[in-house]
Amino acid sequence: MYYDPYMHSYNHQNPYHYNNPMYNYEGQTMYRGYSDEYDYAYPYRHWHPVNEVRAGKIKDHGKKPFVVDINEASKQNKTYRTAIWTGNHLQVTLMSINVGEDIGLEIHPNIDQFLRVEEGNGVVQMGHSKDNLSFQKRVSDDFAIMIPAGTWHNVTNTGNKPLKLYSIYAPPQHPFGTVHRTKAEAMAAENHR
Repeated sequence: MYYDPYMHSYNHQNPYHYNNPMYNYEGQTMYRGYSDEYDYAYPYRHWHPVNEVRAGKIKDHGKKPFVVDINEASKQNKTYRTAIWTGNHLQVTLMSINVGEDIGLEIHPNIDQFLRVEEGNGVVQMGHSKDNLSFQKRVSDDFAIMIPAGTWHNVTNTGNKPLKLYSIYAPPQHPFGTVHRTKAEAMAAENHR
């Protein structure tokens, strides 16, 4: 039970009636909506991914406090890559890999990368040479992948539905606010940079 000492005329609760509704003499109940109080007290409240994804309002919330249900956000994401938080030292992106597609063989010379699969099935390959990806593992829901800087890697969707995951780069890999709707758009942006 939420107790606000300024909502009624006396400064203590009735000790004999635990959830007893109490009213002040001005007619206002002491029970206020928790979510409204939370919104006023904490302006950087959690992100509602379902609403933002459906409304097409996914944006990069970087360099300010941010909390997200990353599982739900990853599952609702329909873009190939969308940055949701870009700071000075790390970046979080959501990814959706279509059936039969892959991320594409790549290397980040000075960036460590973390991937977590939230939905779907795939195969991750890594190696020190582009022509010799000696490390290979199957991945599915709740699997985490750690990719050391300077390692060639690729993730392929081997399932029958989009592979939903999120990626953490340290330091950031993509510009603030990056949104690549398709893999082709991402490849064009990479080539342009």
